[in-house]
Amino acid sequence: MPLWASLLQNTNFGVQITTRRWNSTLRRIDKLLIANRGEIACRVLRTARRLGVKTVAVYSDADKNSLHVSQADEAYNIGPPQASQSYLRGDKILEVAHKSGCQAIHPGYGFLSENVEFAENCEKNKIIFMGPPASAIRDMGIKSKSKEIMSKAGVPIIGGYHGEDQDRAKLKAEALKIGFPVMIKAVRGGGGKGMRIALTESEFEEALESAKSEAQKAFGDSVVLLEKFVQEPRHVEVQVFADMHGNAVHLFERDCSVQRRHQKIIEEAPAPGISEELRAELGAAAVRAAKAVGYVGAGTVEFILDRKSHNFHFMEMNTRLQVEHPITEMITGTDLVEWQIKVARGEKLPLTQEEITLSGHAFESRIYAEDPSGGFLPGAGVLSYLSSPQVRDDMRIETGIREGDEVSVHYDPMIAKLVVWGQNRSESLLKMQSLLLQYNVAGLETNVNFLLDLVRHPEFISGNVHTNFIKENNDSLFKNKTVTPTQITQAALSVVLKDELLDMKNAMGRNDQFNPFVVESGFRINHNLIRDVKMKFKDEEKLVKVKFIGHNTYHISLDEGKTWSVVQGEFNKESLKSTIDGITTSVNVFRGDDVIAIFDDSGKVEFNLEKPSFVTIQEDDSSAGGSLNRAVAPMPGVIDKVLVSAGDQVKKGDSLFVLIAMKMEHVVKADRDAVIENIYFKVGDNVQKDVTVIQFKEENVSS
Repeated sequence: MPLWASLLQNTNFGVQITTRRWNSTLRRIDKLLIANRGEIACRVLRTARRLGVKTVAVYSDADKNSLHVSQADEAYNIGPPQASQSYLRGDKILEVAHKSGCQAIHPGYGFLSENVEFAENCEKNKIIFMGPPASAIRDMGIKSKSKEIMSKAGVPIIGGYHGEDQDRAKLKAEALKIGFPVMIKAVRGGGGKGMRIALTESEFEEALESAKSEAQKAFGDSVVLLEKFVQEPRHVEVQVFADMHGNAVHLFERDCSVQRRHQKIIEEAPAPGISEELRAELGAAAVRAAKAVGYVGAGTVEFILDRKSHNFHFMEMNTRLQVEHPITEMITGTDLVEWQIKVARGEKLPLTQEEITLSGHAFESRIYAEDPSGGFLPGAGVLSYLSSPQVRDDMRIETGIREGDEVSVHYDPMIAKLVVWGQNRSESLLKMQSLLLQYNVAGLETNVNFLLDLVRHPEFISGNVHTNFIKENNDSLFKNKTVTPTQITQAALSVVLKDELLDMKNAMGRNDQFNPFVVESGFRINHNLIRDVKMKFKDEEKLVKVKFIGHNTYHISLDEGKTWSVVQGEFNKESLKSTIDGITTSVNVFRGDDVIAIFDDSGKVEFNLEKPSFVTIQEDDSSAGGSLNRAVAPMPGVIDKVLVSAGDQVKKGDSLFVLIAMKMEHVVKADRDAVIENIYFKVGDNVQKDVTVIQFKEENVSS
């Protein structure tokens, strides 16, 4: 008789229920608050729903229409867009947890995920914090303390200054002892925030000030440590997991070496070129690190790995689920969020170390709203168009954004993560190349084309990755982009066909769809209509002549009518199928008010369309004076500091103002010697990209 049946015994008086007291420390979690936003909130929601756990979302005013809000069972507003007044307000989040009846809080990554005080307050309020004990967060969060603990645990560390004396003269003296280049890092830092590199002594003071200022804003603590900067390291990290029963395991390593602005953009697991012996050493060191601090839950131990010798040193431990955790899930067949929920309940780890096996190879590409050719500066705005590949067993898309949503200036500019698995590195990389081509975004500048160039780069294909990869391969990664005759033809054809579709739609609205001038938009009696399509690729003007021949058939000239190509084309939703001089291709197309974007095997190619004359006149008037006489905001953001006053004389390279965008600090400097004439914004003001912040006087300062 099964156990459930033995508990129900029929008697003459009906059904008698026999209860049994289980000797267990398991804690009930059937309702979970997710103290985060965007893709990680959606990721946690997905697993919680599968496990039957009810979910509660929190959101700022800027996120009221966000995807994670619509997916949760309940959602509560917690304040204004600024993270300091919403997602970093632990008191508000705990209030929502009590009000909604949640037993646990999942912090995601960033925000409060590594905040000691919040973890302690959860415990005081009898709310389960889905992360490690506060003591482990404290020990690992203060980098100087963590390195001391790691050294005692036999984990290799790199030398530097980790002292409490933060006097600037003391820090500079220690930097001179270490020897330049020096890495300045916030002791509570992470994600590249509060981190600067001083290559020489002359750069140290400004780099120190910037690191301290950014650390104070991001973590509420300006204390920094100094380390010798290793010029060509690899960034290799190990996923660890521990439970409340003293068990700890690793789930192999990830390579996150290829970075921009000290932040990861593509990760892979396992790390390429790593021997099985080294893999075992890294895993064992990571488990020792976790056990040394009494760790519980998901964590990542990060190592600096010498590119040539493969010697490794402890860098830091992230006491949370990492952004790149999906690639570990792909190669181990696990759900780490499920593990987090089970461990938080008090269960043992689902697998022992011997039961965890490595299978295949996985990549993750982070798709950001940013401008790679402009120094990877973050962007913001509405996602006008989004077409993505279909999810399947060997591919995931982690996102919190839909077409029509806004990438906010207040938060990280990530749009999505493309995650792919293959039986080996070559197969996985080939799949990633294909999927990036299928991930089409318009309305915002993104890094998709850059990622495509990156995964096609011969050195990356060979696995020769390191943290200086982008800088070392700058010329080949940032080649001057050109446009082909086929792309110009497809763009012009798309303009014509899209206009025809719009004419037909308007005609149907007035019951005039059978008019021959609508059915054949180029129809004219006794002659073929020729239309000029004017476009710009970057700053290069393109004039295309389109001659209407018959239904979906055209002659197109790119040389002002000297030669003509026979072209046929038609749209199926957003896909253009065209035949140009007998060669048939299909590409995705987006048509905006003033742009046409073609998505082909080279990625996205965008053309600007000619604007009405009254618009261009207004734009010319507004930009009078030229860019040389002003300092503009390089991206949307908030003015944090104004470092000059009207009438000041500045030299080329002098710092003018500091802009906060996407939680990062950006210093804008003078591009020439000048005198400040006007300052149009004050500290705290929001500014859009390319808006003039400081106006220079017309005359130059004599040198």
